[in-house]
Amino acid sequence: MFTGIIEELGTVERLEPRPTGARLRMRCRTVLEDLKEGSSIAVNGVCLTAAGVHPDAFTADLSPETLERTNLCDLRVGTLANLERPLAPTGRLGGHLVQGHIDGAGELLALDPLGDDNWWLKVRIPPELDRYVVPKGSIAIDGISLTVAEISGGVLAVTIIPFTYHSTALPTRRPGDRLNLECDILAKYVEKFLGSLRDTTPKLTLEKLADLGY
Repeated sequence: MFTGIIEELGTVERLEPRPTGARLRMRCRTVLEDLKEGSSIAVNGVCLTAAGVHPDAFTADLSPETLERTNLCDLRVGTLANLERPLAPTGRLGGHLVQGHIDGAGELLALDPLGDDNWWLKVRIPPELDRYVVPKGSIAIDGISLTVAEISGGVLAVTIIPFTYHSTALPTRRPGDRLNLECDILAKYVEKFLGSLRDTTPKLTLEKLADLGY
């Protein structure tokens, strides 16, 4: 489990294609402090398993599904990526509950300045994710915990504050780039719960109303 608070910007050192998937080597420093083989690590919001830990880097295997569903297949040598270690039981939940399970990739439409180093980020989201996104709700974009400011016509907008702008890889992204999206898990549970209620609640019909005396 993660929080969406980015700890460090890592640099892609190598992305080696394999018969099934690929192996990623990411150069970094901060997240290596207590990282061990088998530990989880989020790269652009994608929960990966550290296959190898080195003095200045870690390696992780990418499955075919990960490459298909996320923007990790777009990584190139030198690309910056957002890194976060899992939340420790004694840590503070500074963002929101993020699983590292990407729901889909959105298209970056614009990252426009608002003044005072604040920015307005607009992302086109896949139609199937629209029902999970609400104004003032939480969403993880490339692993960054953000609050939805607007959602209309399949486009969501969020405000990027100076700290977030300078602490993440967002300044390196350009219109047309794919961004990893993870919707709030609470929205998914609510949808399933309401769906189960609809399935078990008797339907109100004219015959039922007549039986009730209406």
